[in-house]
Amino acid sequence: MERVKDALAALDHPERDYPALHVAGTNGKGSTCAFVARALEAAGHRVGLYTSPHLVRVNERIRVAGEDIPDDVFGQRILEVLERYPSARTDPMTYFEFGTVVALWHFSRERVDVAVLETGLGGRLDATNAANPVVTCVTPVSFDHMEYLGHTLREIAGEKAGIFKPGVPVVLSRQDPEAMDALLRRAEQLGVPVHVEGRDFGLEVQDDGRLAYRGLAWSLGDLTLSLRGPYQRQNAAVALACLEALHARGVAVTPEAARVGLATARWPGRLEEVATQPSVVVDGAHNPAGVAVLLEALEALYAGRPLHLVFGVVADKDRGPMMRALFPLATSVHLTPLDTPRSLAPERYTDEARALCSRVVAHASLEDALAGARVDADGSPEGWVLCTGSLFLVGAVKRLLA
Repeated sequence: MERVKDALAALDHPERDYPALHVAGTNGKGSTCAFVARALEAAGHRVGLYTSPHLVRVNERIRVAGEDIPDDVFGQRILEVLERYPSARTDPMTYFEFGTVVALWHFSRERVDVAVLETGLGGRLDATNAANPVVTCVTPVSFDHMEYLGHTLREIAGEKAGIFKPGVPVVLSRQDPEAMDALLRRAEQLGVPVHVEGRDFGLEVQDDGRLAYRGLAWSLGDLTLSLRGPYQRQNAAVALACLEALHARGVAVTPEAARVGLATARWPGRLEEVATQPSVVVDGAHNPAGVAVLLEALEALYAGRPLHLVFGVVADKDRGPMMRALFPLATSVHLTPLDTPRSLAPERYTDEARALCSRVVAHASLEDALAGARVDADGSPEGWVLCTGSLFLVGAVKRLLA
């Protein structure tokens, strides 16, 4: 954290110019941030939103008032940071560290009322942990980035809990008991108030199929979610609890604005349909827990329709459980390389794939894999294409089809 803190000090601490919501977790962080940011905008606030990774352009990571940072402003902000912190040239920060400093500086220069910040990896040593939160949040914790965060849920959750600050309320989604224990222990050590999904707040499907929220102070019925998939109910519940906590900390937001936020938020790359005839859907599931909630959504939205899968994965991911969950459901599987040095070459796991699906094709490029899957889908009634396994893949498909 030293380089980030030194840079922010050289910039006269821009992170102190606005309150922030700081969100950690393994899955659901981005959707939760999108719901919160949109609701705060509907409440009349000028909102800074910092997320990662980007799908198509790096500008997507830094947004103010719902708009990506423009190229010319981005360049200007980078030069301003380098001018005020010349050590960045001789003792370079990482890509993510530097981007975080630029984002926090940009939000200050743009005079945002509030910032919504998503951690990149972990929490305790994440560059965003230099921010000034008035509420912190942890979405579901599961196994990912174990080489950095630990090999047990307790260790991983402990790293996520590193964003907790004395006196700053914490919002927690439902968790595995081992992860929840680690999170609650850290909160108790710091003496911070904790709001737990299922105990203090929750979103339920009523008998008539409508969604209702019962929270810390709010009770909202007949809610509509703009983001698809049953798993978004949990993200929406956590977002609403964060909004209630923010309101209690002086960031004014009404239940009506929260309702608008849930109904109008956008978060690309999550069950997003990017083409038709046949339907092509991209989803950023890239770990076993992400695939599990994706399968729940597919059962709700695409049950009975022949699935043609485009799959790519980076080498350090736990691909086995993802493949065993997805591939037997597919009519065909098209393996693709990814545009990153971390890509796992399709030929490295073709045999594994063929043990799980009768039709598997390893392709030399995404263009070939996507074309092959679309041809297969065209040949089956109601056939459709799902591209998943990595956010690198989601971004590449969106660029290709654009």
